[in-house]
Amino acid sequence: MIHLEFNSESENEGIARVVTAAYMMRFDPTVEEMADVKTAVSEAVTNCIVHAYETGEGRVILDISHEGRCMTITVEDFGVGIEDVEKAMEPMYTTKAEEERTGMGFSFIEAFMDKVEVISEPGRGTKVIMERTIGGTEAFHG
Repeated sequence: MIHLEFNSESENEGIARVVTAAYMMRFDPTVEEMADVKTAVSEAVTNCIVHAYETGEGRVILDISHEGRCMTITVEDFGVGIEDVEKAMEPMYTTKAEEERTGMGFSFIEAFMDKVEVISEPGRGTKVIMERTIGGTEAFHG
């Protein structure tokens, strides 16, 4: 398991991607699997940076573990939280339209991961739990 805690600065999104990629290497992922998971992590971390701490900087936690070939990646913040998680997960929904945000972050995460769970409490923060099986049966066809 990896536990990484960092400030919600945009530069740290790249660190989260690199750490995730390094952890994934043990599964000999395809280029597509690597790109998918790194994109999902980027979106989750960017959500923390852009939305969680509107008045400044805060903490973001990245936890990565696995069981067999199934990776579980959790990205957590302790910011403003999400009032309506279901609404926030709708494609094109954004609270930052003036910043030209597309509102596709959760949609990308759901598209690239096998399972996504978002737990949030207004005023206390948000936790995004993502799962993805790397390799599996398609790895044995070639």
